[in-house]
Amino acid sequence: MDIAALSIGLSQASLGQSVEIALTKKAMDATQQNSAEIIKMLEAPHPTLGNTIDLKA
Repeated sequence: MDIAALSIGLSQASLGQSVEIALTKKAMDATQQNSAEIIKMLEAPHPTLGNTIDLKA
C-alpha cells in the first residue's frame, strides 16, 4: 500500500468519525430539548383542575 492511499484512507476515516460525532451531538441536543419541554409540561398545573366540584353522592 502506498503512502497516498493510506493518507486518503485515514482522512476518510477521520471525516466519517467527525460526522458521526456531530450527528450524535445533534441527536443529544434534540433529546435534551424534548425532555426539558416534557418536564416543563409535567410541572404545569392542569388548566381545569379544581374548577368543578362533583356534588353527586
